[in-house]
Amino acid sequence: MAEGSVVRGVKSAARTVAVLEVLAARGERPSRLDELAEELEIPRSSMYQLLRQLVDCGWVRTDVTGSLYGIGIRALLTGTSYLDGDNRVQHIRPYLDEASDALGETMHLARLDGADVVYLATRESHEYLRTISRVGRRIPAHAGALGKALLAERADDQLPLPEGPLPVLTANTHSSRQALLADLRATRERGYSIDREETVAGITGFGFALRYTAPATDAISCSVPTVRLTAAHETRIVSVMRELRSRIEAQLPPIITGPAWRT
Repeated sequence: MAEGSVVRGVKSAARTVAVLEVLAARGERPSRLDELAEELEIPRSSMYQLLRQLVDCGWVRTDVTGSLYGIGIRALLTGTSYLDGDNRVQHIRPYLDEASDALGETMHLARLDGADVVYLATRESHEYLRTISRVGRRIPAHAGALGKALLAERADDQLPLPEGPLPVLTANTHSSRQALLADLRATRERGYSIDREETVAGITGFGFALRYTAPATDAISCSVPTVRLTAAHETRIVSVMRELRSRIEAQLPPIITGPAWRT
């Protein structure tokens, strides 16, 4: 194959991935051709051809007018295959069910990916309306219990944080590195993180890193409506979650098989 063809192929692949990531991040909010072309700095004609090809393959969907675009159903194949092929996720899900039944609260499993955490499993509480932490959602690691539990496993000079001010999700989210570093020091001392309405207003979370890798890449958390979080309930949550972490870490190593994937 000629060198020029290889370069064009790589460029086309990079553009395809970029389009899919943008559409996935926007969820239910559709995108227009011009909007995508401008954001990704791709010529309008090239963007149109790429979108039409992705629509034909089922990776992107369009409305009846052909002017709005969103992520397609074929993208679901990739996400479910990742989860179905991960022994850790398969092993931890029943523990989340058990803890949710015991505490009556919402449980999560997430994995660190760069400066974000990605939700891999969720068990919703039957006691209150669901939060916005659906499977596949990305949250800045500094902004919640799951991410802070994982950041605390790393040295302060090795934190995967973006440059400049930290993104803010609520009025309680840490926007400065100084405040975050102080929080991480407290997290290391107590052995778990606390999210006081930093990700979602009205929700308090408790995060626990799973140390079957070093440094930890996965964490579990328990989310509770702040209005019904008493001191006694908080004590019980921490006790149950600590025991849950110990059981998961004790049982996971023997069942991991296959390639040692880079996370």
